[in-house]
Amino acid sequence: MNLDALSDPEAIVRIVQGLIVLLLSICVHEYGHAIVADKLGDPLPRSQGRTSLNPLVHADPIGTFLFPLIFMVMSGGRGYGFGWGKPVLTNPRHYTRKLTMRKGHLLVAAAGPAMNVLFGVFLCFVCVGLLKFGVLDKSHQVITALISAVSLNFILCFFNLIPAPPLDGGAVVEGLLPDKLLPAYRQFAVYGPFVLMAVIFIGPLSVVFTYPADVLTEWVFGAVRLVFGY
Repeated sequence: MNLDALSDPEAIVRIVQGLIVLLLSICVHEYGHAIVADKLGDPLPRSQGRTSLNPLVHADPIGTFLFPLIFMVMSGGRGYGFGWGKPVLTNPRHYTRKLTMRKGHLLVAAAGPAMNVLFGVFLCFVCVGLLKFGVLDKSHQVITALISAVSLNFILCFFNLIPAPPLDGGAVVEGLLPDKLLPAYRQFAVYGPFVLMAVIFIGPLSVVFTYPADVLTEWVFGAVRLVFGY
């Protein structure tokens, strides 16, 4: 492990900012799952305290803190590595009878990535607003952190939408497929964890979520700049 970063004040600032951004991004993702399940009638997430925007109730000691911290120290705070939050437990049997359990599960699964998009757009407005009104300039570290946070949230969205269980995309695809295709998809779903590992550990495959995230980041910043006239 490269411990030089721990003696570099700028690297330490990047690491702290990175952990905060990752924690908040994971928080809104898991909150999305919990609040939609709650609205559909499942009391489990609320009973476990997950319908809260308190980041600590959604954080996993290893996935949210330890693994990302190790990666950030090794990279000098120039990346996030791989992390995750505490999974939100739900019971689809409690969902409203207005929806099938499969459709309800689709909505709950899609809510996490959707919240990352909403959070990313919100941060983009904050970033462009600070620049437009001269509060900060482009070289300020907070602006750099905000741009990175927008990109991270869009990456989290598209990564989680990869149609491979246990990622959210697996449940989304299952909810959208016609009944006749479900048996074939469920046979494929058994290999979902291997697909996930391949995407994580085979570098070039990351393009399946980084490319759309980059496109969305550019498009959202462009749209928000038009809104502000900046």
